[in-house]
Amino acid sequence: MATSYKDLGLANSKDLFAKAVAGGYAVPAYNFNNLEQMQAILQACVETKSPVILQVSSGARKYANATLLRNMAKGAVEYVKELGYEIPIVLHLDHGDTFEICKDCIDNGFSSVMIDGSHHSYEENVALTKKVVDYAHKHGVTVEGELGVLAGVEDDVVAEESTYTRPEEVEDFVKRTGVDSLAISIGTSHGAHKFKPEQCTKNEDGVLVPPPLKFEILEEIEKRIPGFPIVLHGSSSVPIEHVETINKNGGAIDAAIGIPEDQLRKAAKSAVCKINIDSDGRLAMTAAIRKVMAEKPDEFDPRKYLGPARDSLKELYKHKNEKVLGSAEKA
Repeated sequence: MATSYKDLGLANSKDLFAKAVAGGYAVPAYNFNNLEQMQAILQACVETKSPVILQVSSGARKYANATLLRNMAKGAVEYVKELGYEIPIVLHLDHGDTFEICKDCIDNGFSSVMIDGSHHSYEENVALTKKVVDYAHKHGVTVEGELGVLAGVEDDVVAEESTYTRPEEVEDFVKRTGVDSLAISIGTSHGAHKFKPEQCTKNEDGVLVPPPLKFEILEEIEKRIPGFPIVLHGSSSVPIEHVETINKNGGAIDAAIGIPEDQLRKAAKSAVCKINIDSDGRLAMTAAIRKVMAEKPDEFDPRKYLGPARDSLKELYKHKNEKVLGSAEKA
């Protein structure tokens, strides 16, 4: 039997996006794979009074189990009440690539789904996206589509090269599909290695700075579909302190370069109303776990290393809400 997101107490992203576009901020979309990540996200967003999108990839959904995930979402709604501030929570499928998985998520309580047809031809992308939209809208669920391709690797999403979104296609795509938001490609990418060192320049502190995002593409898109909700994927900044901690404690993550936070803050002040962050959370969590393991090699209680990892994640997400996305106090 199908479960509506309304029965779980989840929010719909449509109103959140309208407020974000008008208010010049972006709603955080944080990926999670386990309990500690979800706790950190919810704690951070309650403490900063930020709306939040709990984001689940196809791979994470398989890992967690659909039934457990549905009940975790319901538990998340109750948990924020216990924490003392009832923030709106969206449960979103990240990079769904078939109608079947989108339908299954809609039938299992998701309040938002992404159908990523960017690996198809333009006409196939339109047809697939419209099919998902038609089904989702019957159930009051919002849909995110994608035009353009992001390079990088993240779960099941793999692409060697980026293809920038073509502004001349967005009007037709939005009109023919009926999507509620649109993910675009303007220079972000998946994973921790978004740029090669040779693509970057060094600032006065010797830190590698990647090339700026293609804001001219974003501006042209805004002109063509004014006020329409835009989404940025692959927007982790790859904090150097977490990379250094990982490498210091037995890791080997070399030449990891992310998107500068000032670039993301600039994007959040535009029609970009949802910014996806996954790799930063993975790095923060891994760094904290490796540190405990290195300092206490006899430790085998998972709570003793997952607890510090959760605390590190919470601080990361609070920083993102307050200083990067501008979503603090917007719930």
